[in-house]
Amino acid sequence: MPEGQAHPAKVKLSCRNVWKIYGDRPGQFFDGTKGNVGDGPAAHDLADRIRTSDHIVAAANVSFDVHVGEIFVIMGLSGSGKSTMVRCLSRVVEPTAGEILMDGENLLTKSKSELIKYRRHKMGMVFQNFGLMPHLNVLDNVAFPLEIQGIPLAKRREKARAIIELVGLEGREASFPSELSGGQQQRVGIARSLAVEPELWFLDEPFSALDPLIRRQMQDEFLRLQRELNKSIVFITHDFLEALRIADRMAIMRDGAVVQIGRPVDLILNPADDYVREFTNDVPWEMVLTAGDVADPNRADAPGMGHITADTTLALLLPYLAEHEAGVMVRDRAGNSVGVVTARDVVKALASGVPEPAQVST
Repeated sequence: MPEGQAHPAKVKLSCRNVWKIYGDRPGQFFDGTKGNVGDGPAAHDLADRIRTSDHIVAAANVSFDVHVGEIFVIMGLSGSGKSTMVRCLSRVVEPTAGEILMDGENLLTKSKSELIKYRRHKMGMVFQNFGLMPHLNVLDNVAFPLEIQGIPLAKRREKARAIIELVGLEGREASFPSELSGGQQQRVGIARSLAVEPELWFLDEPFSALDPLIRRQMQDEFLRLQRELNKSIVFITHDFLEALRIADRMAIMRDGAVVQIGRPVDLILNPADDYVREFTNDVPWEMVLTAGDVADPNRADAPGMGHITADTTLALLLPYLAEHEAGVMVRDRAGNSVGVVTARDVVKALASGVPEPAQVST
């Protein structure tokens, strides 16, 4: 199961061979193994055996890493196991077997009191239904997790006001949830989850209940917050286009198992099977492919040629290439030249559907 392009940051969270089985005796299948049955046929055979024994496999041998500062998206159709997994990561749902490591510490071995401390001080959670308390105004909803921590009233309200400003709700501190739009309510939910300054941020389809326009605005807001806060994030969605906008890397799940892991562009260019390919069929390639993906490293730049960063999408690049036949020089984030892109390169990539991505460090 490919992990996709290596991420430069250290690992914040590791999910190792995690299983969640519902039934009368789910533990019977893992006596002495802790779920580590290996990948491939052995795991598939075990999952099939469990399903034929009147048990339900909600998560099957799931493994992945989340790096510091990374947005890791888990997606799949309804019933694929994605929401089960995010609940297992925080132990809202208890995994049947496996390991979940945060900074190298196995969360599945923590006592109830230790787990409460992790949730109160190191984890933030945002869910689809907002979960706001209707009898509390915006300020007190956001400050509530700090009250649970025992922080004095004046200090927690000061901190809550700063976070409310961060999410763009300044001036609505005294409003109650019933007085807010859906997008505003979701901003309150996001602010409340950020109040504890979490090291890990779990978001389970947080925007799926919103209208399309508000949803896109919230995605923009989410990305703006991430640029400022640089959180380690697990984001659940069933929408591939949403995943494309926000993911550094993503995992696609089916029947409780991870089918493929990689950058969005990797999944589009090299889908593991027809299931993954179905998600990518309607994706506009020019919004996904970047200058770095189609740059020719063997072509030298010409005097006076313009330059762009390797992560510029082809959609943004096309208008420039329409006016500059010689093309444009592509640079990585360090300013190093990685090749040249011409309009011909772009047309060839879009026509073939299978470009040869340049090995660019971006």
